[in-house]
Amino acid sequence: MASPAQNRRGIVFMLSAMLLFIGNDTLMKLARETYPVGQAIAVRTIFAAATGLAMVFLLGEGRKLAMAFDRRVLARALVESAVALSFIWSLGLLPIANITAIVMTSPIIIVVLAVLLGIERIGWRRGVAILVAFAGVLVVVRPGPEGFSIAALVALASAVLVGVRDLLTRSIGSQVPSTVISLTTTVVVGVVALGLGLFETWVPVWRIETTYLALAAVLVSIGSIFIVAAFRDTDLGVVSGFRYSVVVFAVVMGWLVWGEVPDGPALAGIALIVGSGLYTMHRTRVRPDSNLKIAGGPPA
Repeated sequence: MASPAQNRRGIVFMLSAMLLFIGNDTLMKLARETYPVGQAIAVRTIFAAATGLAMVFLLGEGRKLAMAFDRRVLARALVESAVALSFIWSLGLLPIANITAIVMTSPIIIVVLAVLLGIERIGWRRGVAILVAFAGVLVVVRPGPEGFSIAALVALASAVLVGVRDLLTRSIGSQVPSTVISLTTTVVVGVVALGLGLFETWVPVWRIETTYLALAAVLVSIGSIFIVAAFRDTDLGVVSGFRYSVVVFAVVMGWLVWGEVPDGPALAGIALIVGSGLYTMHRTRVRPDSNLKIAGGPPA
């Protein structure tokens, strides 16, 4: 059991990480106004990989770089590539608060995937919470007569992929440093983005948007460190719920940068998603027979 001081420290780290991740998303969305998705990710990768490599050696884990070729680490990196491409493509088309809320269904999707794979069994309480969460998604995206928007569907697919990624992460042994996993993911995501870039028309990089991408790389790298710190020597059940602060930050950032203010139905849907997610995490924590202890991580 962690002390109140340790939990307060964990909460501060979690809130800081969520703010940094929204800063990254905001800068990526601004860059996407000019850059195609493959180029945006590829350019960010240059800065992110340099930051990640520096972190590996600063923490004295350079001798463990060969673990990057572990098949589970590579599988996770490939799934993360799909997460990044789908999320950042949708990010260029949807309000930042809406897409953040949709992707924050990932803790619930993890439970659904775990049930389908026979890892977890759930009772009626979590079953109802899952249905409420997906009702919230429907309220947020509000399909019209022509059906769902492609961007909303891709964002939801990104949330599903986040769940797959997090389940894969659970299978990676603790002997593989987080820095090596992060660096491997960064490099693989960049390579996949370069492949996508072969089918895009790239624009010159000597522009302000490249600065946005460099800053985004730094923010997401520091945010990843803060996430690790948030769960060190703290109570998971106390700290993890504060991940949903990212939705509040997204609403505020959308208003400050683009003047986007979610309307009443969108706010109601966001509230359903957040409430259901918090309740699902609570039930997962308190059930002694649960095989899931959900931790947090960036969407992209």
